[in-house]
Amino acid sequence: MYSFGVLILEIVTGSKNVSFRGSEHGSLIGYAWNLWSQGKTKELIDPTVKDTQDVNEAMRCIHVGMLCTRDSVIYRPNISSVLLMLESRIIHLPRPRKPTFHSFLNTGEIVDGQDVATVNDITLTTVVGR
Repeated sequence: MYSFGVLILEIVTGSKNVSFRGSEHGSLIGYAWNLWSQGKTKELIDPTVKDTQDVNEAMRCIHVGMLCTRDSVIYRPNISSVLLMLESRIIHLPRPRKPTFHSFLNTGEIVDGQDVATVNDITLTTVVGR
């Protein structure tokens, strides 16, 4: 379901998940969550599709995509629930939750005193028969 959710978000936004690597959001899911939490979900919709597609339908797809990408598999909907959510406008959708790891920003800065590398020792024993 997770990959299906990412695919839904990629289709509606017109952006690939990998295009967010190294950004402040870390992933498309992080970007979607940030806009969702700010009430700017409509900004996620691909501008080339926005005028030709029902905006409410696109918003529902984003909502379902975010539910499918929840961190724990037990909280993600199953495929029959997803189909029902996408087909019916009557069903109330649960509120998506903030992704646990939605930002993987690496600034490349090293804090003073922070170890960059560590030294590890290993002992190898070879057993030889008689």
